[in-house]
Amino acid sequence: MTRSKPLPLLTAAAAVALVALAIAGCGADDDQAAAAASPPKTAGGASATIGVANAASLGSILVDSQGRTVYLFAKDTRPTSTCSGECAVQWPPVTAKGKPKVGSGVTAREVGTTSRSDGKTQVTYNGHPLYLFEGDSAAGDTNGQGISAFGARWNVLSPAGNQVTASASSSGGDSGY
Repeated sequence: MTRSKPLPLLTAAAAVALVALAIAGCGADDDQAAAAASPPKTAGGASATIGVANAASLGSILVDSQGRTVYLFAKDTRPTSTCSGECAVQWPPVTAKGKPKVGSGVTAREVGTTSRSDGKTQVTYNGHPLYLFEGDSAAGDTNGQGISAFGARWNVLSPAGNQVTASASSSGGDSGY
């Protein structure tokens, strides 16, 4: 009686499984996982416009209702936004209809709004107009941290309302925009 040896087939199947597991483990770094796991909520459990997430390399930072990192633009003069046109395409303003809702860790009195030149209402924190970055593809990404673009630097904000100037581990650095 001759037995066929399925060893090559089993070895190939095990290799495929190990490769898939390794790829899955490379998906998100700690910064991304922390923010993506818990979008900000209000005390009542509703989705918050602005909240706080922990970015391992930057500490506690402000995020929007979907856990995406928000930034300030150093060129802005509080509370007026100087980012429009192509700037606002690459750095979309955080907008709100009505009064912004605050999440845990956010100082409610620091949250406000300002009118943009396009008529939209932009959310502010500690007087800084807030923006997202088109180069952040997932909640918790901090690829815009420290980039110089459109005449000034972009930085994340701490819950105290101050810019964080440290480098992010997932930051794309100076992109040359």
